Amino acid sequence: MNRMKSSAPRIGFDRFIPLEWAEAALRVRADLGTLDDLNALLDAAELGVAARKKTRTVLNRLWLAPRPELADFAERGVAIFKADPSISISALTWGMAIATYPFFGKVAELVGRVSALQGDCASAEVHRRMSETYGEREGTYRMTNMVLQSQASWGAIQRIENGKRLLRLKPIVVSDVQAVAWLVEAVLRYVGKAVVVPALSSQAVLYPFVLDQPLGYLVSKSSNLEVGLAGAGSQFVCLRQR
Repeated sequence: MNRMKSSAPRIGFDRFIPLEWAEAALRVRADLGTLDDLNALLDAAELGVAARKKTRTVLNRLWLAPRPELADFAERGVAIFKADPSISISALTWGMAIATYPFFGKVAELVGRVSALQGDCASAEVHRRMSETYGEREGTYRMTNMVLQSQASWGAIQRIENGKRLLRLKPIVVSDVQAVAWLVEAVLRYVGKAVVVPALSSQAVLYPFVLDQPLGYLVSKSSNLEVGLAGAGSQFVCLRQR
């Protein structure tokens, strides 16, 4: 299974997106809010012309106008929200972010990995590893900061010691069956390959969330996922080819 990269930006996620902005964009897409509501939030932030344009680009890609290859995936995320508006906005927007922006996903994966043992990590370690992948340039550092700031707003981490350390917050439990299957699909879109079923619940890129469902059973029932047998009788899951 190849990750679709035709129109995918290399970094792209280059703005701080507070959770309330993401929620406003999702509500617009779900016909539960208006663009005026979203624009009012952006107006209050007093963004410059260029900053506002870049912010809208990120919000468009997340919810308002996803890339064509993610349109159906996004629409199903919107349907989950419409069916239960109390569902975690963070979880849904996180799923769109890792599916849309490999850069966002990589930051999330690194935070998840380096904070796994003690529940916190040095932000410098995340920056160092991102530079190894995306190059040591000012843009990499700045955009990594934008992602970390956004993840903090979305309830994943707290930035402490003037931002030098990242502290994991209490994980968000996702128990809605459709939302859990959708997040599994988001992970597969990010990693770009099949994943063995037992490893799904510990994917570092989903570090802020607990998927509270029997994943083996769930993925076997999903029309968007395909399950097969790997070595030693273990199962793997991948995106179903259309």
